[in-house]
Amino acid sequence: METLIRFIFILIFLVSSNYILAKPTSGHLVVLQVLDKVTARISTLEIIVGKSVKYGSLEIEIFGCKKRSPEEIPEDFVLMRIMDEVRPNNFKRVFQGWMLSSSPTIAPFEHSTYDVWVKDCKIDIDSE
Repeated sequence: METLIRFIFILIFLVSSNYILAKPTSGHLVVLQVLDKVTARISTLEIIVGKSVKYGSLEIEIFGCKKRSPEEIPEDFVLMRIMDEVRPNNFKRVFQGWMLSSSPTIAPFEHSTYDVWVKDCKIDIDSE
């Protein structure tokens, strides 16, 4: 009987825990910062989701971004691919995956000339 009560309690907890956290909101614009290690210049890039931007020898393409609700710990998630132009019209993929704004080292972007990190995922308030 005690095992059954524990099982029911755990089941109720697991089912209700899905509703405790709000689902992240999809964004329409990503703000990235890029550090050129040679010149020590930091640039801010704004890229629309679904578009790509060329910066130096890099081509950065954004597939999606999500932002946590304001009630939770702030976090932005960006799905991107970064290509490096090693020769004219010859690109090499140097990063593909999710990058987090609070912990860019979880999925690090390793490049000899550039560092890229997420600053923000902008959401369109009117469409929500």
